[in-house]
Amino acid sequence: MKVTKQQNQPNPDDRSDNVEKLQHKVQDTIENMEEAHETMQFASSEEKEKIIEKNRRREEAISGMREEIKDEARDQQ
Repeated sequence: MKVTKQQNQPNPDDRSDNVEKLQHKVQDTIENMEEAHETMQFASSEEKEKIIEKNRRREEAISGMREEIKDEARDQQ
């Protein structure tokens, strides 16, 4: 039995829908923040702190994604 090596080729870089994908990620992250905020009323003080910190990181991520959306939109023009 002969074993052949398969050449791994990278997929072509298709960025045509990056803005749309990033917008969905922003929306999903906002929804996660809202759900986390709702669960805070049932959380202990330690859990509340963790939720607050996680939502801060989410806000930073959203800011970065929005900048990336602007860059992608500019590059598509």
